[in-house]
Amino acid sequence: MASSTGMDAPQDRRAVRTALRAAGVADGHYRIEGVHEPAPTPPDFLFLRQAPDGAWETGAYERGAPHVISRHPTEAAACAHLFRLLT
Repeated sequence: MASSTGMDAPQDRRAVRTALRAAGVADGHYRIEGVHEPAPTPPDFLFLRQAPDGAWETGAYERGAPHVISRHPTEAAACAHLFRLLT
């Protein structure tokens, strides 16, 4: 599936990191668990993480608290969603 940038949606966390950099998305705009965890932590950003129950979550970290936007059954679905949110 192509995004608004014309790029295919990435299928895993490392691929989405690579695709976001290629699309020119600033590093501080997102956090990808285990792959891209900016330090110091930005005050607001979008995130991709695996929940304790095994589902994948995309969300926004705002005002010191995470807010889940969507839960996904697969890593690929979550990566595609984060990519769409940021591009």
